[in-house]
Amino acid sequence: MKRPLRALAAAGLLAAGSIVAVALGGTASADTQICEQYGSTTIQGRYVVQNNRWGTSAQQCINVTDTGFEITTQNGSNPTNGAPTAYPSVYLGCHYTNCSPGTNLPIQVSQISSATSSISYRYVSGATYNASYDIWLDPTPKRDGVNQMEIMIWLNRQGSIQPIGSPVGTATLAGRTWEVWRGSNGSNNVISYVAPSAISSLNFSVLDFINDVRNRGAITNSWYLTSIQAGFEPWQGGVGLAVTSFSAAVNGGGNPTTPPPTTPPPTTPPPSGSGCAVKYTPNAWNNGFTADVQITNRGSSTVNGWTLTYSLPAGQQVTSAWNATVSQSGSTVTARNLSWNGSIAPGGTASFGYQGTLSGSYSSPTSFTLNGVACSRS
Repeated sequence: MKRPLRALAAAGLLAAGSIVAVALGGTASADTQICEQYGSTTIQGRYVVQNNRWGTSAQQCINVTDTGFEITTQNGSNPTNGAPTAYPSVYLGCHYTNCSPGTNLPIQVSQISSATSSISYRYVSGATYNASYDIWLDPTPKRDGVNQMEIMIWLNRQGSIQPIGSPVGTATLAGRTWEVWRGSNGSNNVISYVAPSAISSLNFSVLDFINDVRNRGAITNSWYLTSIQAGFEPWQGGVGLAVTSFSAAVNGGGNPTTPPPTTPPPTTPPPSGSGCAVKYTPNAWNNGFTADVQITNRGSSTVNGWTLTYSLPAGQQVTSAWNATVSQSGSTVTARNLSWNGSIAPGGTASFGYQGTLSGSYSSPTSFTLNGVACSRS
């Protein structure tokens, strides 16, 4: 999915001057060279390997084997404070209508009983790149276009590059501790798990990472897993980088989620005198910030439909949001529930988050109102 997500930033850089070494969507029965910008082939009758050179007009070629691929030509070079040159990768699922043979993706998260994968990489020195495993999710069973949620697992990072957004903590998954970053690239939200040192192979549960992202409030069980991909993002150099083996399997048999009603229930205020509480957790850097917001119903009856309003301090502007419709007029922010998260049971919570730009020093909002009732801070 890398090509469309950052293609806006790379507009004007892409050219059609590459040599087509394999037909789009062909099958690799032996070593196959792909130099065409978005050329792809299938391996093992199960996976798609793609060149996916979206961030430069310079030539990139990959040699596809029955178990993976190797970068054989990489003439592109991008500054490390911007986007990479490409995302050559192998995947299971659907990428811009190009679906892997026989895939059962997209599949609703609630229907997944297990999702496992194994990956082995070969690294090189003297290049700037990451070894990235991508997991893509969307509220709808999308086979084309930009997905709303990207999970990135950085198994190796070389050079002065960093994930999108900013660090928000750590997580222990797949028997390892990862640094967690969260942000948005303008087209979709991104949560990244960064290994403290290079990992050359990993056998793990994809579902564990999906569940962690769900527990952070970024998705729900009604969302769909659309594809899982493994490859490299090179900024400078990269010849010799290789995925030497890749496997993935997603099994159904989970607990299907009943689709939410298309029209949310009418908004009702919290019970008088019992109110609500808001927990506001920010993470700020030089010129931006993210905020996770949790609303707790402290009343004795269910809140059906919610609107949270508050004022942001001067110099803060919302740019993107997840799990709520968030708008800003002047300093006033209005966050409204989506169709699937409008009910808050007594003692229950609803969460959403957003990213924004920052000018000057950071400070958090001090007062919140839920459906016209003032909330306490928690």
